[in-house]
Amino acid sequence: MDHLWIPVTLAAALAQTGRNAAQRGLTERLGTLGATNVRFLFGLPFACAFLGLALWLSGTPPLPLTPRALGFTALGAAAQITATALMLQAMRHRGFGIVTAWLKVEPVLVALTGWAVLDEPLTLPMLGAIAVSIGGVLVMTLKPGQGRAMLSGLGPAALGLAAGLCFGLSAIGFRGAITALPEGTFLIRALTILALSLALQTAALGLWLAFRDRPALTGSLRAFGPSLAAGFLGALASAFWFTGFALTTAANVRTLALVEVIFALLLARIAFGQRTSPRELLGLAILLAGVALLLRSQS
Repeated sequence: MDHLWIPVTLAAALAQTGRNAAQRGLTERLGTLGATNVRFLFGLPFACAFLGLALWLSGTPPLPLTPRALGFTALGAAAQITATALMLQAMRHRGFGIVTAWLKVEPVLVALTGWAVLDEPLTLPMLGAIAVSIGGVLVMTLKPGQGRAMLSGLGPAALGLAAGLCFGLSAIGFRGAITALPEGTFLIRALTILALSLALQTAALGLWLAFRDRPALTGSLRAFGPSLAAGFLGALASAFWFTGFALTTAANVRTLALVEVIFALLLARIAFGQRTSPRELLGLAILLAGVALLLRSQS
């Protein structure tokens, strides 16, 4: 049970890669916020179904929600939406690779915030593993000559780093909400917070689109088939993410989650015929070394 978070996190990263691929066409049809809304709107029914099935199989009644759990869930839900908006704004001013590099400081921010807010352990071997893993992602993400561009322009850099911080806060919020539930198995607690967070996000983003971008909202309903597939994969990925948060620290989950980059490269090669460069292979090797160090620090 101590290491169950490892296959759970790997399954989450794999499912999220599939969701991203499913959303690829939806972004062009619905716009970025419209495609993002699909993740919540069409994911919510599946999350509720996962929770209902788990409660039925275990014979467990619905868990009572504490004020602390509600507060942390609201924090995580709001931070996730805010992070997405900041990321998209940053990408309007800088390239995808540079913004991705800014975002990948998230595991460090998660580790520090988890230590400060949730009193979660923070060791030197863990920090070293996080640093090596992020280094691997930077090697894969940044092209030669982009280092200066990454550091230039305080405005876009601030947006990118703020997005990484908000993504980290969302992980801390969800982890805090799960641990704030006083009873229930790790799976029931994870699925309960997942359903609650998706409900909050669906309501918030749905209201925003209803008043600011109604075509994107109605378009997601017209694209029912692709939206349903993306919603299912998104809910499945989130179920694994939240289960990982129930089993170990958010820093462990978000660091191991960097293997999603590997899955994305494999998908790009298999589905889209995109080749992997020697630089990307080097970054991949460094990332795997960081993941190995992280797993060793947990043994």
